[in-house]
Amino acid sequence: MNRIIPLSVTLTSLLLSQPITKIEYKGLFHLSKDVASEISGIHVGDEFDINKIDQALKNFYKQGYFSDIWVSVTDKGGLVYNVKEKSVISKLEMNGYSSDDEQEALFIELGLKKGDLYDKEKIERAKKRLIKKIEAEGYYDTVVEVTLKPKKDSVALTFDVNKGEKIYIKDIDFDGAKKIDTDELEDALANQEEDALGWLPGLHNGVAHIDQLEYDSFRAKDVYMKNGYLDATVDEPLLKVDNGSYLADITYQVHEGEQYRINSVHIDGLVNGLDERELLDELNLINGKVFNVAKLRKDIAFIQEKVANLGYAYAKVTPNFKQNKQNHTVDIQFLVKAGNQVTINDVIISGNYATKDRVIRRDIYLAPGDLFNLTDLKDSKSALGRRGYFEKIDIEQQRVDANRMNLIVKVKETATGSIQAGGGYGSYQHFMLNAALSDRNIFGSGISSSLSFDLSKVSSNYSFSINNPRVFDSEYSLGTNIYKNKYDFPTYEHDTFGIGTNVGKQLNRNLYGYIGYSYSENKIDTNDTTTSLVSSVFSNEDLSYAKSTFTIGLSYDSTDDYFVPRKGIILGGSVGYSGVGGDEEFLAYSGRFGAYYGMEDIIDYDLIFRYKVRANMLQDEGHISGPEKLFLGGVSSVRGYQPYTIAPSDYGVNENGDTTRTIKGGKKSLVNTLEASIPLSVSAKMRLAFFVDYGMIGENSFDEIRRSGYGVSIEWYSPMGPINLVFGRARNAGLLERTSAFEFTMGRKF
Repeated sequence: MNRIIPLSVTLTSLLLSQPITKIEYKGLFHLSKDVASEISGIHVGDEFDINKIDQALKNFYKQGYFSDIWVSVTDKGGLVYNVKEKSVISKLEMNGYSSDDEQEALFIELGLKKGDLYDKEKIERAKKRLIKKIEAEGYYDTVVEVTLKPKKDSVALTFDVNKGEKIYIKDIDFDGAKKIDTDELEDALANQEEDALGWLPGLHNGVAHIDQLEYDSFRAKDVYMKNGYLDATVDEPLLKVDNGSYLADITYQVHEGEQYRINSVHIDGLVNGLDERELLDELNLINGKVFNVAKLRKDIAFIQEKVANLGYAYAKVTPNFKQNKQNHTVDIQFLVKAGNQVTINDVIISGNYATKDRVIRRDIYLAPGDLFNLTDLKDSKSALGRRGYFEKIDIEQQRVDANRMNLIVKVKETATGSIQAGGGYGSYQHFMLNAALSDRNIFGSGISSSLSFDLSKVSSNYSFSINNPRVFDSEYSLGTNIYKNKYDFPTYEHDTFGIGTNVGKQLNRNLYGYIGYSYSENKIDTNDTTTSLVSSVFSNEDLSYAKSTFTIGLSYDSTDDYFVPRKGIILGGSVGYSGVGGDEEFLAYSGRFGAYYGMEDIIDYDLIFRYKVRANMLQDEGHISGPEKLFLGGVSSVRGYQPYTIAPSDYGVNENGDTTRTIKGGKKSLVNTLEASIPLSVSAKMRLAFFVDYGMIGENSFDEIRRSGYGVSIEWYSPMGPINLVFGRARNAGLLERTSAFEFTMGRKF
């Protein structure tokens, strides 16, 4: 309330004829007197001016600190501002919604926090935001009551929430829809009828999202635009709710119009260096085809990227349409406004507390003085993601002037080093003890190293490795490893000591080539626990052999993340020759392919599809010892089976009439894997993956033996590193093949 004490005509006249002798502030706490004087604009010595005093009061109110202000004067020419400040919010509570540990963050989201000044309008805005948030979760008739409890110089606020009832969508009707299937229209909506098994993540449970209703008509209109119906209209939905059952019907009024085909496509305003005909040949929109707004958006992005790759960072591409209503065709003109060419002024790195700037810069394909290139910018972000050093990466474009920009590379580092120690008990391995010390980014240098051991009743593994992916920041890599493994397989015992080294070169942004050499000494002992039913052709006698191998390979990787890629492919192949020294003489060929596709941009849910295939083939050039042959089973091939259990075998009958199996090993193998990964807990960095594995193995052909497995795995990016818990089931296990219901890995990509 703005109050000014009325002054008598005589006193007013008297005051107006003399200067202000003193200014006082009563009740002022949050502002200093000096700041208050600046806000008022009135100072000692100024003449009394009622209009200036009134303006001063308005200036004070704008600060938001005061609930009441009034002015009085003294008989000696003094001016007194009397203020009543707003109370401070000393306590915030919420009942009926949100747990105690989440409330502080929720209130901040609503625009409130302890220490704020109490403001009725601010509280009302917070109520509306809360109601809207709860309605977004599908609750109808939500009521929020705010209770105020005054305290000395402060207030305590309690939000009592009645979430009401959830609305479930019973039926959706598109009145007037004849040319587009209504299921296709409904699939585009945020509000949908309940799916079968709608309780599963990623499926629709039928709950209405009131806040999304106003946008659903645009989503339905977009479906028509993807099918060429340029004149289609979809009115805002009509929601009818049964207050007794809280079931809702939604109706859309649709006018479809006619379907349009593309008559011509042109690009105007292209810059030097781009040919219109060449660009048109790569567009998705083709003359004679049905118009599709999704293809239009892709073509806009494609043209914009081509122009931006020539330095025009702020290029804009605008589509113009010329519809022919008579023959239902459309002419499309892409108008390019390139603007100025932009060079990189500086590349600024931020957020890296451990990783050295130079390690980051070597994956940034733009440097000061370079012309801007959008493809380079995208590739830089993907390259940083593949390193596995960062949890989050963002590259901002900061405009300096019309012809220059800074690139602000913001990274959020993730834990790259870990100390692991653990143990357990398994029915086959019995007591297990393991420990590991590893780091993918030692002292922020980009060098990776690991030291580990793993002990159990049936195995002992020790290993050390170190790898520098960019020696002296060059395109070359250098790595070495040394290991000693001993494993007691069901049919034999394999003891190995080996060492290896490799040199590689980054051939381009995604392609990597390498050569390597490894040497190992192996000892095979007949296993006393070998049963009369299962044995190996190479476990009937003790043998020792040395293996000396040269390998050359290529690897292509365009994925966007080290552990959980959502786009891109991995493709690789290698040829290894064992025979220059040692006892083995054979060629080993291997190939792998992986494709990753995230669906979040399409369905607004972080579903990731993965397809992987791995192939191996051995070519005998003189001698292949049994343990060097191919076997399937285990977490890295066909899950649901124990390692090395799937292989060509000879079957017979012993003296007791029991079927026996002698495992020989194969020379050709192929494993296909299809996975669907969904979030399990975003805060805990856990995902749930459903998988199907299909493997083939044989001596003379790939498909002599076919096996499959399926199941689920929990992918957890834990503080100790990535952990994968696999629950698999063999689908068509062969005779005397051992299955496995649970396995786990640590430190591997998902």
